[in-house]
Amino acid sequence: MPEMPEVQGLVDFLDERLRGRTISEVRLVAFTALKTFAIGPETLHGGEVTGVARHGKWLDVAITTADGERHLVFHLARAGWLRWYDEVPRTTPRPSPKSPLALRVVTDAGTGFDLTEAGTRRKLAVYVVADPTEVPMVATLGPDPLAEDFTREALRDLLTARNQQVKGLLRDQSSIAGIGNAYSDEILHVARISPFAQTRAIAADEDVLARLHDAIGETLHAAVATSSGKPAAELKDAKRSGMRVHGRTGEACPVCGDVVREVSFADSSLQYCATCQTGGKVLADRRMSKLLK
Repeated sequence: MPEMPEVQGLVDFLDERLRGRTISEVRLVAFTALKTFAIGPETLHGGEVTGVARHGKWLDVAITTADGERHLVFHLARAGWLRWYDEVPRTTPRPSPKSPLALRVVTDAGTGFDLTEAGTRRKLAVYVVADPTEVPMVATLGPDPLAEDFTREALRDLLTARNQQVKGLLRDQSSIAGIGNAYSDEILHVARISPFAQTRAIAADEDVLARLHDAIGETLHAAVATSSGKPAAELKDAKRSGMRVHGRTGEACPVCGDVVREVSFADSSLQYCATCQTGGKVLADRRMSKLLK
């Protein structure tokens, strides 16, 4: 799943190519992807793109139409992606259960993009709204971890709101917007904190709190810098190549050389270094646990 750094990379990529362009067509191919019906995608035709923004992991294409400002807001979910075209194919896409194509956007210059989704679990979500806060998941997002007001004290407040495992807090979009499974692993490795550490214990220890706050900023700023300027087609590989522990089970920790270990759950897994993060303790595999869902 693309997380905040890759989504920001897509925002920068799209903003450079779409801003000022006129939308000539928005073709919905997978009807299950559209979650709103009050404003149809066809109302975007003839509108001018005024900018592309990010809300957590959500992308927001702002379009000024004859009926006022509209927003094409979408979330790529676990298996979705964006494919850019300098020249959009002339063939008309048709709905098909075998096709990954969900939505196509074409500009007056003949450029545009497809939203695609692999697999059979269709989770990609597209909204056409007058205001992005009309999207329920956008309206309930927590603070952006790269915003200036995401201070150490702001993080402490989140950690003490209720006691839970820190891995779960970092992934909770209503607590902190934009961090997912991969970057939470990376942040906790940089901070030298166990993924199962309790949040209130972290908040009570100034040194550990400072390490976590610094790790969030350092990890995400570095990942955003890596994503910046890269074409959409290269963002996934850039993300994978920059990971220290996530997705690297069995490899050597780049800090201490210990083996990177994994804890598996029903539908996800986490990676960590026992030497760096848990004082050498190997965490139990909780494959059947429902934690961190």
